[in-house]
Amino acid sequence: MRALAVHTDVVVLVSRVWQTTCTATRAGVEGFVIDSPVDPDELDALPGLLEQSGFPVSGLLATHADWDHLLGRSAFPTSALGCGESTGKRLADEPGRAQRALRGFDEEQYIERAGPLRLGAVQTLPVPGRLSLGDEHEIELHPADGHTADGTAYWLPWAGVLVCGDYLSPVEIPVISDGGSLEAYAATLARLRPLVERADTVVPGHGSPLDNARARAVLDEDLAYLDALGRSGAEARLPRGRRTPTQHRLHAANSRHVAAT
Repeated sequence: MRALAVHTDVVVLVSRVWQTTCTATRAGVEGFVIDSPVDPDELDALPGLLEQSGFPVSGLLATHADWDHLLGRSAFPTSALGCGESTGKRLADEPGRAQRALRGFDEEQYIERAGPLRLGAVQTLPVPGRLSLGDEHEIELHPADGHTADGTAYWLPWAGVLVCGDYLSPVEIPVISDGGSLEAYAATLARLRPLVERADTVVPGHGSPLDNARARAVLDEDLAYLDALGRSGAEARLPRGRRTPTQHRLHAANSRHVAAT
């Protein structure tokens, strides 16, 4: 797991698994952890790393309900997990799905964990909306569906940091999962554009944080890919730098999803 300080009040942890990101932000004696690393040893190390870096943890936030973004409670079992209304609904509508998916991943990778994932009481937050952090700062919550049926992007205006979940990844093409859609994905990118243009740093769900110029370039590449996917299906060309065998498999799944809708 790599730790990257992107602002005095923001540090990003990048997991060795799928480069999944976890973002910690603080204001005084309060702080939030957004999303999570994946491997058990990374989760075990997270509380000590943040404590040594001076990042308090008042609560946890998730960008969406995919299991690899929900593991914060494994590191902070007494902290409440907050999420947008659409994610709260998805978790309620799909009881146990995240736990089953995690168990399947662990079995495939021969990973042992101390115990099952326990989400506890999930606190849903209005989106669009604002969440206070300390006495002076607010985190803005913006809708970000399309990758899945749910999703929330977190904008930290005082730090110029956008934490956008599974969008704007420099290592992964746009992925349209169950419940998502090409149209909703493109609409989310359009909503995120004004924030991307204001951001100093964009934290994707997978991959290292992006500076403003690279984030804007990825956004344009992703919109071009989605347009080609809608017009040409399997024949659409993948974004440059994201044409590995794994990305081609994801593209094939996208093509089947679009053809079926």
